[in-house]
Amino acid sequence: MQLSYKTNKLKTSLTTDKGLAKNYGRLAKKIKQRITQLKSADNLEDILKLPVLRLHQHIGKSKGIWSIDIQENWRILFTIQHNPIPTREDGGILLQEVTIIRIESVEDPH
Repeated sequence: MQLSYKTNKLKTSLTTDKGLAKNYGRLAKKIKQRITQLKSADNLEDILKLPVLRLHQHIGKSKGIWSIDIQENWRILFTIQHNPIPTREDGGILLQEVTIIRIESVEDPH
């Protein structure tokens, strides 16, 4: 899957060992693993097939944001970058056609 990042600073913090260690400490190894899993996937349906990631779409004020679990309450939050977003007739997202996402943040949204 093709990844982009909300800012260059975020990209550096998530794609370099130094950035990961400095910004995320004990979470660095798990974040690196999750980024690798996202990059290696052909599409979001592949991510859905990995239950440990708990792919889910946010609702309410965070509508349009998706996330996967890192560990505990920590998540990688992202948006789908297709225009238009591939949808089914019932309005759901065609996950097998989503191949471009933008990482928005790494946070504990709770």
